[in-house]
Amino acid sequence: MQERSVSNMSISISMSMSLKLSSFPPPLWRLQPPPPPVSDAAAAAAIPLSSAPAHFSTRGFHCLLPRSPLGTQNRRPKHPPLLSSPADVPSPEDEEDEEDEDEGEEDDSASSARDAVSRLLHLEFGLSSDDASRVASNAPDYIRSLIDGVRELDELSLWDSSWKSAPLVSASTAAGFREKVAFLAKQRGDRGKVAFLESIGLPLSSALFVARSVSSDSLPTLLRKVKVLKEILFSSSDVEGLLGKNARRMMMHLSIPVDEDVQLTLSFFEKIEARRGGLDMLGYKDASFLYLVESFPRLLSLPIESHVKPLVQFFESIGIPHGRVRNIFLLFPPIIFYKVNDISKKVLVFQKILADSHDVGRMLLKYPWMLSTSIQVNYEEILSFFQMEKVPEPSSHRAIRCLPHIMGCSTSKLKLTVESLGELSVRNKKMGKVIAKSPQLLLRKPEEFFQVVSLLENFGFDRETVGKIVLRCPEIFAASIEKTLNKKLEFLKNMGISNHHLPRVIKKYPEVLVSDVDRTLIPRINYLMEIGLTKREIAFMVRRFSPLLGYSIEEVFIPKLEFLVKTMEKPLKEIVDYPRYFSYSLEKKIKPRYWVLKGTKVECSLKDMLSKNDEEFAAKFIYVDRMLLPPAPSHH
Repeated sequence: MQERSVSNMSISISMSMSLKLSSFPPPLWRLQPPPPPVSDAAAAAAIPLSSAPAHFSTRGFHCLLPRSPLGTQNRRPKHPPLLSSPADVPSPEDEEDEEDEDEGEEDDSASSARDAVSRLLHLEFGLSSDDASRVASNAPDYIRSLIDGVRELDELSLWDSSWKSAPLVSASTAAGFREKVAFLAKQRGDRGKVAFLESIGLPLSSALFVARSVSSDSLPTLLRKVKVLKEILFSSSDVEGLLGKNARRMMMHLSIPVDEDVQLTLSFFEKIEARRGGLDMLGYKDASFLYLVESFPRLLSLPIESHVKPLVQFFESIGIPHGRVRNIFLLFPPIIFYKVNDISKKVLVFQKILADSHDVGRMLLKYPWMLSTSIQVNYEEILSFFQMEKVPEPSSHRAIRCLPHIMGCSTSKLKLTVESLGELSVRNKKMGKVIAKSPQLLLRKPEEFFQVVSLLENFGFDRETVGKIVLRCPEIFAASIEKTLNKKLEFLKNMGISNHHLPRVIKKYPEVLVSDVDRTLIPRINYLMEIGLTKREIAFMVRRFSPLLGYSIEEVFIPKLEFLVKTMEKPLKEIVDYPRYFSYSLEKKIKPRYWVLKGTKVECSLKDMLSKNDEEFAAKFIYVDRMLLPPAPSHH
């Protein structure tokens, strides 16, 4: 009976539309002179219905007819008709009253519609009363579409008695409106899923699209699934900004043809980047979940118990903390649809480069794309490339473990970097040492690498010396000149290191160019000033022994200064003259030699005490029969 009633209603709608359209009078502009210029909005309102396309869906019962005089026949217009005389124009006060009236009517209609949808979600689609009310209150566009549908059918008088079969029967006008809203909501066939999806934050257009992917689930099942997925994927929120940063880094260093899964991920990133906040929003719970659902609607159709939970448990078993599993899913969403057995096989590909069982988990957190087909194929090519370049396997394996982004880099690009290092005589084993210590160099563009080489050459270093600096501190050549190196040089100059002394400082301690100014350099200088040294004295010490800037306050400065001042009873001037004092072991060299000198009542400078080897020290300060050196073996 219900189907027959709907069918009769459809025929009635078609006949009524035909009669109304054919009886509409000719366009007014044919009968009167052209009107004066008007606004676009007024001109659009004046378009006759007979000249506009009419689309109507009997299943959805929502009318897509453009607004026309018929659309406002039961309500007074807010603006005067296009061809009205001055006498017809209402006063501003009348317009305000009418607007207030209309707003009141709109609020009443929206409230009634929300009530109808809430009751429908509860009584027929199975949600609890609270959940149903929450969904109806947070789906304004869905509610508006139902209200508009009811009004359009009211205006066109296209209703028949079939809508009265809804369970909200009442004699009041408001009840009749609610019945019609509920009827249209049921006729749409999504069983409340569109309203629910909008209520969790999806735009109505996206909600309509996603609802098709979950048509087989009941509404309560869908609601539970969303709650569980949010719990599983977003139980932690400690790395919001880092996810966006890593996503950009992964894209930046990708230089190989990619498979479909990586391409889908790139499209996902592009959509997020185009929105407010860009990729920095990737790690935020509410935004991330909606992005995932919009781009990968099949996510909501996955079985929780038999697929999602086992997947999470697998990632935890290979060393990924529970709260960080979502990083994998957000940086490589297609992995959500992989089976655990398939992922296990992909992980085994990296067995040869792993140092311990949790290495693969750490690599995945940095570079989830390593599980994609295209990256795994390129990974094998990279291993062959390093082997051909005679780079020791332990070094190349360590480089990939530390920076798995290398696997997205083409071998042709890697070859350019290898050739650049070769120009500084860094090859084979030396190459292995460099890339194991600073794998970022492999992702460096040759022109950026040689810009750093030129910077050092401007200080008077030749290529051989630059090569030695690469071996000692390759991080310098992976750093930005503007953001890092120039800032450190400026800091040294402000300390009182002149251009004349800078080459010596850099050569003795090149690590200063990549040290953190705020966290390491400034605190160490402040400590030396707090104990009584002047800025000028500290600059003098750095000029003579620049590694001074690399020593820990707690582990080096404090214990050695305490022994110097309290036990040895020497003035601070001693370390100004001989800052290398801090480079010697307190337990193995400073204390033993001091106690020997104290026992022999010999006074000497720190330099004389520490700069000599054991033989020289014994020859100068100790009688032969009291030498620290072990006795020569006897010959029998």
